[in-house]
Amino acid sequence: MSRSTPQPSGRRLEDSIAWAVRNADGVVAIAVALIVGLLDITNKDFDNDIVTGSILLVLAALVYGSLTERRRRMADIRAATAATGRAIEDLAMVRTLAGPEVALAHEQARRSTARWVFKGGTGTYLRAVTLPQCVLEAQRQRRALSMKIDIVNPADDKVCEAYARFRRTFGHGDTGGWTTERTRKESYATVLAASWHRQRLDTLEIDVHLSSVAPALRFDLSDTCLIITQDDPRRVSLCVERDRPLYDYYVTELHQSREQAVKLDLREATELSDEPTVDEVRRLLDRLGLPLPTSFSDRDVGDIIDRALRAEDPYRR
Repeated sequence: MSRSTPQPSGRRLEDSIAWAVRNADGVVAIAVALIVGLLDITNKDFDNDIVTGSILLVLAALVYGSLTERRRRMADIRAATAATGRAIEDLAMVRTLAGPEVALAHEQARRSTARWVFKGGTGTYLRAVTLPQCVLEAQRQRRALSMKIDIVNPADDKVCEAYARFRRTFGHGDTGGWTTERTRKESYATVLAASWHRQRLDTLEIDVHLSSVAPALRFDLSDTCLIITQDDPRRVSLCVERDRPLYDYYVTELHQSREQAVKLDLREATELSDEPTVDEVRRLLDRLGLPLPTSFSDRDVGDIIDRALRAEDPYRR
């Protein structure tokens, strides 16, 4: 059985002195009460005025101790109140968006950002609105623009099938049109759109990452906020401002997601004309190491081109 190591006498003395200082009011009251009480018992001629004065001194010491303790408690209450306030503030760090508020939040986020990070399924809204509008703002303000795009891998049959099934099950609107082939085309279209815009804006730094996990949410992160949406526009979306801890958490989360995905090197992309041809698109995807399936006809490639450069806003009413 182990024995606790005895503390040195010097340390015990320091602890005793520290305790006495912290509880000076009580120590004084006890000392005065003991001294006066002993003198009163041993000396029958002890002056009653001294006893009365001593009693008042003891009471004063006790009152002082009570007031000191109250001040300590008030300080603890203020600290607890401040902590509660911070907790409530953290709970309110997510703002809900509904209906037209979602489009407005995206518009405000695009207005002055030099960075955009997207993680989602195939990037339809990204191609239709976010990417071209961010590029226009960068051109207008003559500034650099960095974009990172994380979508499902069109070469991965399993993830394309899983995402199409998810959209049919939980989506809204044209849910019946979501097939594995459509999912694959939408992702190819996002790759094509990223390459096309990159070649038309020298200050655009854009990366495309291909994931093997079908997402249930979409994340759009700018310099000012993070917007989290779902495929069903009837459901509530979320907005997190940059100065909130959750924003920083998701910056790390989205980075980790990209680290586990396949990154395309768009610097290897072949030249694309203003109206890309079928052959140009095939050469581009071959060069990027993402060849089209042999079953895709020229008509399918034309469909991908339309989805890339003439995508319709899926939430326009």
